[in-house]
Amino acid sequence: MAVAIRPKLVENSQQFLHPGETVEAVMVGQRISGWWGLLTYLWVFWNRFEAVIVTQHRILVLDTGRWTMGTPRSVLRELPRATRIGPASGLWWKCLSLGDKLYIHRRFHKDVAAADAALPPGQVRQAPPPPVGAPPPPPPGA
Repeated sequence: MAVAIRPKLVENSQQFLHPGETVEAVMVGQRISGWWGLLTYLWVFWNRFEAVIVTQHRILVLDTGRWTMGTPRSVLRELPRATRIGPASGLWWKCLSLGDKLYIHRRFHKDVAAADAALPPGQVRQAPPPPVGAPPPPPPGA
């Protein structure tokens, strides 16, 4: 019997949360684009999964390892809750607002939108600007 990944992550990430902290959104990303899977099976050995746990106070990026998405092992980064994660688009969206590059699959885009929608309007912190010489980002909704 398959277990849904979101409830499993919420349950398994409780050890990394402060007492009284509630989870608002959960998503999983990976360090290497899923498109590499079409090119080589070695992608499986190069990739690592990361869980993003959004609470009312902060955003946690947890390492879940190479083989599983549902068992967080350690905290990689902690970001302020005012960080805007999205907007997400495409099959494998490259997220740069959570520190390191993280590819988030389309099935978690609704979680990105929910996390951003829960932000109070006055507290939003945008992602850092792209490096000089980088191509401009696509317009929202494109």
